[in-house]
Amino acid sequence: MVTGRISFIGAGPGAADLITVRGARRIAEADVVVWSASAVAPECIQEHARGDAELIDSSRLTREEALEIYRRAERDKLKVVRVHSGDPSMWSAVQDQHDACSRMNVEVEIVPGVAAFSAAAAAVGRELTAPEVAQSLVVTRLEGGRTPTPTGEEVREFAKHGTTMALYLSASRTAQLVEELRAGGYPDDTPVLVAYKVSWPDELLVRTTIGELEKTVKQRKLWRNALFIVGKSLAGSRTNSYHFRRAEPVARRALRPTAPRRRSVEPGPAKPRGTNGVKDSDVAWWAVRDWQESARGAARVAATRAVPRVDAAQSQLFADEAVAEPAEAVESAVSEQPVAVEAAPKSRRTSAASTTTTRATAKATPAKRTATKTTKTTAAKRAKSATAAKAKPAAKRKPAAKPDEQGE
Repeated sequence: MVTGRISFIGAGPGAADLITVRGARRIAEADVVVWSASAVAPECIQEHARGDAELIDSSRLTREEALEIYRRAERDKLKVVRVHSGDPSMWSAVQDQHDACSRMNVEVEIVPGVAAFSAAAAAVGRELTAPEVAQSLVVTRLEGGRTPTPTGEEVREFAKHGTTMALYLSASRTAQLVEELRAGGYPDDTPVLVAYKVSWPDELLVRTTIGELEKTVKQRKLWRNALFIVGKSLAGSRTNSYHFRRAEPVARRALRPTAPRRRSVEPGPAKPRGTNGVKDSDVAWWAVRDWQESARGAARVAATRAVPRVDAAQSQLFADEAVAEPAEAVESAVSEQPVAVEAAPKSRRTSAASTTTTRATAKATPAKRTATKTTKTTAAKRAKSATAAKAKPAAKRKPAAKPDEQGE
């Protein structure tokens, strides 16, 4: 019997809204979130993790310590996610972890993510393939680092193809990279896109050439988190792009439903397509929000667990979550609705559901009456009602109608 679940999630290049729907759901359901702040933007975890989830900095873990967390998932029936930047299928060291977890009595899965080279190309509005220029993409890294490179996979060997290349983990040795690209046949005027922390708040995108690449990187001190995309496809193509062809008549007929759809409701005014009148474009995202709110339900009930258990090394990342309100606004809220303000627990997020709950509480909670005159008036009304009840006899109830009279 499976007792827990371990998910290895690709968080994408960094932005919280570039994670996949499945990835966001898994983080919202997780009891333990293992992630690295140097590789994944804190906003991604803040946006999707539960309030009572345990957050662990993966950069401080040894292999054995990480395995112990996965054993906890098996022993305590926990849902654990290990968040990787980009897509776990490349340079994430996920294979060893996945194989170790597969031998445990837990459910194991890998959730793909958006690759950084894809986000970089989108950021500058370029296709990495272009007709008559490049029809292939080589994704690699500069050899000579701590990870051995097989023979034949050197940068100069791939550069001989002259197609588009995406190079990771090479910013600290830019001079060597330039030499390898030249040796493979790229001319100095070949366009290069330098994408630093693409989709992060401090994203930097720089267009340069192979001849100016080393100088550009040194001037901006881009030693880490930089990706290089090299190729003539970045300059655009003068030829027509890929042509769109209309489907053949037979194919178009196959796409049509064979029978009209049965209506589940009475005919009425037309509504937007989607769920309950919601547009199709909003359905997927609101589904994610529903999953998140369901997973966070327990955290809202228990106010004492509203603050996540954060690793000591990560406390500064979440220190600025509570935004101080102006003194005047706070005083006004206390004077108008003292009961609602005192009862509301502190929360580290503001969502549509929590805002609605707060407003409902405010409406249901009456304002305090400070004047004693109101109390006296209420007592007088009660006394008057009691006197009237004694003076006036109770009216006799009308007998129930007979069965043959109920329809009249």
